[in-house]
Amino acid sequence: MLEKLYARDAYGQALVKLGKDNPNIVVLDADLSGSTRTALFAKEFPKRFFNFGVAEQNMMATAAGLASCGKIVFASTFAMFAVGRAWDQVRNSICSNNFDVKIVATHSGLTVGPDGSSHQAIEDIALMRAIPANMTIVVPCDAHETTQAIYTAVKTPGPMYIRLGRSKVTTIEGKGDFQIGKSCSLRQGRDITIIACGIMVEQALKASVELSKQGIEARVINMHTVRPLDNQAIIKAAEETKGIVVCEEHVINGGLGSAIDDVVLANKPIFMARVGIKERFGQSGEGDELMAEYGLTANDIIKACKQILDRY
Repeated sequence: MLEKLYARDAYGQALVKLGKDNPNIVVLDADLSGSTRTALFAKEFPKRFFNFGVAEQNMMATAAGLASCGKIVFASTFAMFAVGRAWDQVRNSICSNNFDVKIVATHSGLTVGPDGSSHQAIEDIALMRAIPANMTIVVPCDAHETTQAIYTAVKTPGPMYIRLGRSKVTTIEGKGDFQIGKSCSLRQGRDITIIACGIMVEQALKASVELSKQGIEARVINMHTVRPLDNQAIIKAAEETKGIVVCEEHVINGGLGSAIDDVVLANKPIFMARVGIKERFGQSGEGDELMAEYGLTANDIIKACKQILDRY
């Protein structure tokens, strides 16, 4: 069985390694460094770590100021606070100036669990996509991909939003090297394509294995970069398979599904379905219970695939 690891642990460990190699890296947090794992960097480099308390807007504004002086800034807190509470500063102070700020937000999506709706960022990708320019969006599928994303972020100029969860996630095999804007194909298939990001990649793979037992071969694509998208892989899937199912732990409006819709509509219209959160706020509960309640399981993906194939 493949190991389960915290993506946020990988983030904290990567920061420490990068901090030893690059004195221009500074890290900011909003009183949640134990949870986001930036505390590891704070312990190693206390003079390059700044805790802003419960003042996320000030943190993002300061991140912009530090970046304007040539620093590579990592700013972290829970996704709801990084994106929802500080969106004005992210848009106007960071992105409009194209500053080198990496917003690495943890505790995203429904699987924050018992913390409930107020802490479950299920619209954060949509908010970041709505910024007109200069915002790269990455949703790693596991801890190993998180490490690669952080290493890549340091070498990639400009703002970046990296979305991490709270819970341990299963390590996904066969991902290959991480590249911004370049998806990876995890399973081949000519019947239907399943495109997923984040923790939904594991569910997509489970669905594909089960569909194969039923004589349906489903291609699985890990679309870890939501912006810029790998348009070539999407168009290829639309040309070679009978439909596309997009899976995300996010509302279906404005997220990965909407981004892929735009590409398909402009290039190769095809049957599509979205497995995501449909016009509901989150609620308190255990992660697995919420995934089932909101229709985010492998069985839900299988159902969506079969509905498309029936229509075809």
